[in-house]
Amino acid sequence: MLLLAALGAASALMALGPAHAQDSRAYPNRPIKVIVPFPPGGPTDGMARIISERLGTVLGATIVIDNRGGGAGGSVGAKAVVAADPDGYTILMTPGGSLTTGPAVHKNIGYDPLKAFTPVGLLIVTHQFISVHPSLPVNTLPELVAYARANPGKLTWGTQGFGTGNHLLAELLKLETGINMVTVPYRGTAPMLAAVLAGEIQVVSDPSTTILPHIQAGRVRPLATITDERSPKLPDVPTTAEVGYPKLNSPFWLGVVAPASTPPEIVNKLNAAFREALNDPATRERLDALGAEIKIDTPETFGRMIASQLALWSGVVAAAGIKGE
Repeated sequence: MLLLAALGAASALMALGPAHAQDSRAYPNRPIKVIVPFPPGGPTDGMARIISERLGTVLGATIVIDNRGGGAGGSVGAKAVVAADPDGYTILMTPGGSLTTGPAVHKNIGYDPLKAFTPVGLLIVTHQFISVHPSLPVNTLPELVAYARANPGKLTWGTQGFGTGNHLLAELLKLETGINMVTVPYRGTAPMLAAVLAGEIQVVSDPSTTILPHIQAGRVRPLATITDERSPKLPDVPTTAEVGYPKLNSPFWLGVVAPASTPPEIVNKLNAAFREALNDPATRERLDALGAEIKIDTPETFGRMIASQLALWSGVVAAAGIKGE
């Protein structure tokens, strides 16, 4: 009887293997939830919807965008993915906030980004601009620094939230120049932009995906692009390196991760699907109109990038003495 029981158990285990493989091959056979860890109306949400529209066609599945704003750098949305089943049906599409800058600031954020997620791939990179309200009497980044030195504590830099990428960029500028300015956190890009357009704050850094229309309309004035190269959309705006601040290099990027332990075959299928979706001419055209450059890479490469960015911003947090709220 013991022998028969052992044989039965072995047969059951052997049957589970092919069944699991079959499940992976059948993926996806129900809707996929893409969690965006910021409110609607921001750069992450806008691009997530453009990309996901084509992704659904490629995979033959319904893609549901689930906005989960809040938390340090988008940690509320990230935690929802950490707690999800590792089956490929809940994934996180995010900029660096929830994976690098947020964890760098908040040591008790509730997850280790290098252990809690399985990288799927980097998707896009886009230029970010340091811009000011037109009432501010500056036209270049050095002039902004000089103004801040002459008016300590009077300059306000709006951010998408405490611990987000542009918050730490502002802190890096303060470290590099010794200026005293106030950072003002908002709950996402939309309220931050509304504040600078109304003149409630003077300075923002924001991706071209959302700031470009306001620049082109003259509602804000760009001072510099925070990348290695000038933006083809605004070729007259110099890079931060060109005006003497090479360490201020922080392009906006968007990538995808899944819960830890998601099967490699599902991760690879997702990566291939995103690659195909981003290769669609209509999708590329829509993203290009926003100034987004497609940078799809492998899960392994994206994993190394996350680790590198986490180390960079952890260093800035330590040097600036930033404490998590």
